[in-house]
Amino acid sequence: MSSGYTDYTVGAVREVIEAAYPPELAESWDQVGLICGDPQAAVSTVAFALDCTQAVAERAVEIGAQMLVVHHPLLLRGVHSVAADTPKGRVLHTLITGGVALMAAHTNADSARPGVNDRLAELVGIVPGRPLKPTEGYRGPLEEATGLGRVGRLEPPMRLRDFVQRVADALPVTEWGVRAAGDPEAMVRTVAVSSGAGDGFLDAARELGVDAYVTSDLRHHPVDEHLRAGGPAVIDTAHWASEFPWTGQAARIVRQATGLNTEVIDIRTDPWTISAHPRG
Repeated sequence: MSSGYTDYTVGAVREVIEAAYPPELAESWDQVGLICGDPQAAVSTVAFALDCTQAVAERAVEIGAQMLVVHHPLLLRGVHSVAADTPKGRVLHTLITGGVALMAAHTNADSARPGVNDRLAELVGIVPGRPLKPTEGYRGPLEEATGLGRVGRLEPPMRLRDFVQRVADALPVTEWGVRAAGDPEAMVRTVAVSSGAGDGFLDAARELGVDAYVTSDLRHHPVDEHLRAGGPAVIDTAHWASEFPWTGQAARIVRQATGLNTEVIDIRTDPWTISAHPRG
């Protein structure tokens, strides 16, 4: 393909995305790939976002994008209608009438190298090493394996309270910030990360003997039981904050491969808008 903008189609951009984030790396329950749009349609601008909300769809149309690449699939679970008076239907009608194709790279982007988890690891200050859950059937060096989550060393080590602040400073701002469980004075030398909802990997983090585990969407009982079982400190971020930085990585991959115009839609799609603590 040449570097001219008009030489690229939705299908060609899809090939670039799938080369970087192979669909076969997606979890069995996931739904990744092209959601709507004509693979033969010409593309000059590709937009990137974490979620395809109505506001994001409208922004993609507004900036003149012909394709929108997101992390979270719009149609992850089955629907029986995409009528324009339903929430998902309205999003799809906005995109289709605006000439914008929609594609999702979800758990395939989580497992790929580099992927969502590598970007999160870099932001919190570790070199991304082995996955928490290597891809089934992988036969190469574990430090280079694809899979969910990443583990690495923190240099220099620091107290948990300081590491929590580093995480808060590194990730995009959300109303409820970052919370943690563990001894604030404990030293952190090794860190595991898992972008998005990661309480399913609490046992893996404990078994690997890391000092802290950074993830999102943690719940009371799993964390309580994890700590009582001798697990590492846990740092709970907003789901959106742990994954949104990936959009810049994906945009760079497409821009370098195609020369197309790429734009990250920086609308904060984290749903929480207020946090409060008692006065005094």
